Amino acid sequence: MSAPATSSGGLAGHLDGFVRAVREAGIPVGISQAVDAAEILTVVDLLDREQLRHGLAAVLLQRAAQRPTYDVLFDLWWPLSDRPRTAEAADGDGEPDGEPGESTLDVPGSDADLAALMRDRLLQLLLDGDEEELRRFARQAVELLGRGQPSPSGQSFFSYRVLRALSPDTLVSQLLVGLLAEGDRGGLAEQVARQTIRERLAALKGAIESEVRRRTAAEKGRDKVAKNAVRPLADQVDFLRAQASDLAELRRAVAPLARRLAVRLSARRRLGREGRLDFRKTVRASLGTGGVPVVTHHRPRKVHKPELVVLCDVSGSVAGFSHFTLMLTQALREHFTGVRAFAFVDSTDEVTRFFRPGVDVADAIARIGREADVVGFDGHSDYGTAFEVFADRWASAVGPKTSLLVLGDGRTNYRQPGLPVLADLVRRSRSAHWLNPEPRRLWGSGDSAATRYGEVIDMVECRNAAQLADFVTTL
Repeated sequence: MSAPATSSGGLAGHLDGFVRAVREAGIPVGISQAVDAAEILTVVDLLDREQLRHGLAAVLLQRAAQRPTYDVLFDLWWPLSDRPRTAEAADGDGEPDGEPGESTLDVPGSDADLAALMRDRLLQLLLDGDEEELRRFARQAVELLGRGQPSPSGQSFFSYRVLRALSPDTLVSQLLVGLLAEGDRGGLAEQVARQTIRERLAALKGAIESEVRRRTAAEKGRDKVAKNAVRPLADQVDFLRAQASDLAELRRAVAPLARRLAVRLSARRRLGREGRLDFRKTVRASLGTGGVPVVTHHRPRKVHKPELVVLCDVSGSVAGFSHFTLMLTQALREHFTGVRAFAFVDSTDEVTRFFRPGVDVADAIARIGREADVVGFDGHSDYGTAFEVFADRWASAVGPKTSLLVLGDGRTNYRQPGLPVLADLVRRSRSAHWLNPEPRRLWGSGDSAATRYGEVIDMVECRNAAQLADFVTTL
């Protein structure tokens, strides 16, 4: 890779655009980090692209989960190139990078012959495992096989055209033959070989997608491509739209949130470990100092862990949200004297028994759907009835030491919201909060009773893990 600009001004402006893109993608980058990034450009070899990638990552990133987003943006702003780029190209005003000289392939007359020849070349590269050559091959493949009719968005190159022509997944059997010796089939050696093949095929697909993004960015502009190409960070994924892969990443965020809460509770106990003033002991001690109470004495304060009651809507409309918050509930159990979890749809049932230590959360949630008595009539959310059932059967669960946490979107299907029952529960609790996964602008629209509930309980917008983390710090 060559330096992205021929002048210090162009290089500084290019870096500033990259830092702004990283910040807009949801990765917090402060002024000091931006200054450190500029310093990195003076100490790394700008011709070594991977050295530059790791150097900037070291000062701009705080968590490993941010790395995939960072890598996509880095490939857009610092694309692989085999010849120096001009300052105009670095600023996005010039023509896209040309290909590195002539293709190493002898291009036959037909597309079928070309695809067959490239498949043979790909098979050899996958056997060799040379990552640099594989990236060069991906660039040639996109140039020769990836062009299609421009889409309405203006895109002209498509990764699926390349992958369809090459069909790399169909090379697995040939790769196994090339990587395994006679007699190694069926054992550990084959497992290792299959894993190696999966990793190399993933690297090929990643290189093809990166090249398509680079070419699209040259046509449409980096900023526009970055907004569509970058996936939201795990802590910014909307709970209501989370996919299975997102939930796996969100699950890893639960433990740190629980630890942060535990630290805050411990800090409060240390700061408030002294109780009320013990007047008698203080007066007695002051006799030794002429009646001046130099040292005060306090009665010991009884410290107890708070209790937590969770009321969670598990209807289909908030499935992703309830999945994550029940994971948080399980993680918080060790930091509270008692955590009791209740799930509801149009009836309520206690589900604490499904969250014993060591139980997989996904299995527990599946059991709730099968075994818990949360549907009493038609399976549509009925907050009013759910609150009444809870108050009738578990009234003693909420008391002066209890923190009440309600999780749901507050959409009642135009049924009675049960405000008096909820208000009574809030009055009897130590503290009460409602986490709502819907945007605040939708509260009160349609069958949403969120604004009415907000009059009797602290209603908090909680659409993603970042907002949940902010709430945990104030719980």
